Amino acid sequence: MATPLQYGDPPRLGPFVLQARLQAAPAGLVYLAQGADGRAVSVAVLTRGAALDPAARDRFVTGIKDSEAARSGVRGLLSRVGRMRRAAGTPPVVAWDGGEAPWVAVPYAPGGIGAERFLEPVMVSGMLIGDRHGPDFVPYWLGDRNPALPAPPPPAPPPTETVRSVTLASVALATLVLLAGVILWLMMFRSDDEVTPARPLPPTVFVPTPPPVPTSPEPMQPSPSPGETETRGQSPSPLPGGEDPGQAI
Repeated sequence: MATPLQYGDPPRLGPFVLQARLQAAPAGLVYLAQGADGRAVSVAVLTRGAALDPAARDRFVTGIKDSEAARSGVRGLLSRVGRMRRAAGTPPVVAWDGGEAPWVAVPYAPGGIGAERFLEPVMVSGMLIGDRHGPDFVPYWLGDRNPALPAPPPPAPPPTETVRSVTLASVALATLVLLAGVILWLMMFRSDDEVTPARPLPPTVFVPTPPPVPTSPEPMQPSPSPGETETRGQSPSPLPGGEDPGQAI
């Protein structure tokens, strides 16, 4: 009976997209899946505990190989008869993987035998002497019932450029470096060789100043001499001897 997928179920196994759970066995889980061509398949994957046990993983992978060998007609009568006996009632294998999370896919037949047939050899019950008999035991890995998940795909390699792109980028980088060097050379050396002309001085503007205007001093009256004072005040006195200076001698 198909049930919905649960948390922890892988979304896909190999090229098959898982759609529902068909069975949960002690050694693994069986899913209903769909291939890229739309074909429905039954996929069985080991539990995480069984996948970590090398012996359990080897029994699972050996059962798959025996089924393929019996159907392909491997040489050797005894080995062929033994494999055919072990592979009796097993459906044809469509695809399988024996890595860290071993799984096998067979055609889905409603009500028929599916991929759970390959989970039966994983569980060992009693001692194998003819028919199975003896005390049963519980494998140490039986407690981990989660499905074994395949390792995540490796990260995609970094994008690589073509030779043409690398060449163009190198040429562009070399051009930029050359331009930067030329500009630096012009700034450092050409400035010493070329003398910057001096800026002309502004023209001199002469503003004539008016000549100084002399101040006219006030006329000063000459002080009269003593002789002039007497002359102005009285008539000149005659010289002794009665001579008149105004007359000829």
